[in-house]
Amino acid sequence: MATHRTLSDGVSPREVWAWAMYDFANSGYTTVVITAIFNAYFVAVVAGKAPWATFAWTAALAVSYLLIMITAPLLGAHADAFAAKKRLLAFTTAGCVLATAGLALAGPGSLWLAVVFLVLSNYCFGSGENLAAAFLPELAEGDSLGRVSGWGWSLGYLGGLVSLGACLAWVTWAQGRGWAAPDFVPGAMLITAGLFALASLPTFIVLRERAVPRAAAALPARAAFARVARTLRDARRFPDMGRFMLCIVFYQAGIQAVIALAAIYAEQAMGFATADTIKLIFLVNITAALGAFAFGHLQDRIGHVRAIALTLAGWIAMVLLAWAAKGPALFWLAANIAGFCLGASQSAGRALVGALCPPARHGEFFGLWGLAVKCSAILGPLTYGVVTWVSGGDHRLAILITGAYFVVGLLILRGVDEARGRRDAAADNGAI
Repeated sequence: MATHRTLSDGVSPREVWAWAMYDFANSGYTTVVITAIFNAYFVAVVAGKAPWATFAWTAALAVSYLLIMITAPLLGAHADAFAAKKRLLAFTTAGCVLATAGLALAGPGSLWLAVVFLVLSNYCFGSGENLAAAFLPELAEGDSLGRVSGWGWSLGYLGGLVSLGACLAWVTWAQGRGWAAPDFVPGAMLITAGLFALASLPTFIVLRERAVPRAAAALPARAAFARVARTLRDARRFPDMGRFMLCIVFYQAGIQAVIALAAIYAEQAMGFATADTIKLIFLVNITAALGAFAFGHLQDRIGHVRAIALTLAGWIAMVLLAWAAKGPALFWLAANIAGFCLGASQSAGRALVGALCPPARHGEFFGLWGLAVKCSAILGPLTYGVVTWVSGGDHRLAILITGAYFVVGLLILRGVDEARGRRDAAADNGAI
């Protein structure tokens, strides 16, 4: 690992590890709560398999993502102006940990309690994800953004494996004693919250805040709004960044639908039991880690745009396989293709944003990246939820329609010129 050619001046491998440990820490939340356990529990137990249950799950997520969309650019601008990325990250981490623990209180019939803690935990998770990503351009040299991003994503999927593995051991033990989901799912939420808090400690102990405050202490909200307004007004100066943000909205809509509804699809369309679903997601996290690590190195050689195009082709193939699957074998194949493409596309997307980002506006532009991703997280899962509700629970139709977002994203990506985008970013002086 040639870190002397990869990391920025003054950055040690230990500090990059500490930054990547945040991916390790927070991946347990999205793996256990959003992807593998709580989503299916919400539909089957909390909402009692009502016809609107899947839509209710996606609607609750949509509310949390809408809140992130409203606040992400402001948090990013504030973080840049006051060198506050690490401080804000501490607040969002505490909020996600406490709200995840609160999900342990959700049981049959406690719909609104589950919704409140779901919205709060996912809002804090998404906001923290944006803030952590904004450290990337400070840590890696421009030509190594993909590699370092891939390290973070791959370690993140390993973190998801640790949390999911701990929950699988707990669920297996509980089911062996004859416990039902309302008995063991709350314990899984507490395990996830505890591991998130513990694994995030290296980030706050070791990672440095390198940014320098660049704004007066007075009127921070006004300064943040003015900075975001300028970004939107000047968008024409960054056409490739703008086009890629639009591309993100579409292809991430498909990805977010898969993340939020994987366990629901496995149980409702394929008839998987909870333990089988956890085992499936466990293996998918392994392939996702491999995809993030492999593409982290590959994309620096072939270019971020080409790497993303390859992963979108893989996503399209995955959707078609999942739609066609009648038995577990083909579905397991589709799921692992999804895992590999998930790790690769997430790593490549974050790296391309870093490459197209003006040097003095990292927090701001990663806030806009978060805005695009969260917009897609509303669009994709809600599309799936509406289709299942209207079609009377046809999950196969829902996954096929949601897959169209990958096709649209691939078409938009064709117009992104990475070299031109890098030149535009380098020409920006970042003046407030």
